[in-house]
Amino acid sequence: MRPLPGWPRIWCALLLLLALAGCAQPPRAPTAHTEWSGRLALQIEGQASQSFSAAFELQGTPEAGELTLYTPLGSALARLQWAQGQARLEQGGEVRESASLDELVRELTGNPLPIAALFDWLEGRPAAATGWRADLSAAGEGRITAERFEPQPQATLRIALNR
Repeated sequence: MRPLPGWPRIWCALLLLLALAGCAQPPRAPTAHTEWSGRLALQIEGQASQSFSAAFELQGTPEAGELTLYTPLGSALARLQWAQGQARLEQGGEVRESASLDELVRELTGNPLPIAALFDWLEGRPAAATGWRADLSAAGEGRITAERFEPQPQATLRIALNR
């Protein structure tokens, strides 16, 4: 029995495809960012409206990280660090420590902020935060808006990431 014409080419092509497939690597899952920088603005509604804005650098995770706020001229306004149930706030030459990150965030900004959810929001992932609703529709362009509707007074957090 005689082999069919063209079979050697088909076998060579199959062997070549197998060799190339063996060299291919599976796609990697995208790694989560651990550092962000940009500007944030917090507007608190009420009888005496308050606002707060600063440039920021955030790194780490909800469990351990650092948030540094900067003045418009680039000098450090405050640095907040946290890890293993301890938080530390450096501001104006003073250092305060607490077991509660939320307490120091409130002291720094005048308002509670959902730091744990913020990490997800910065990645463009929805995350529940009691009393907050995040608009992530422009997260791909580096813009996030979150509104706090409970407890009163209402507040709006706007973030613009550096790209």
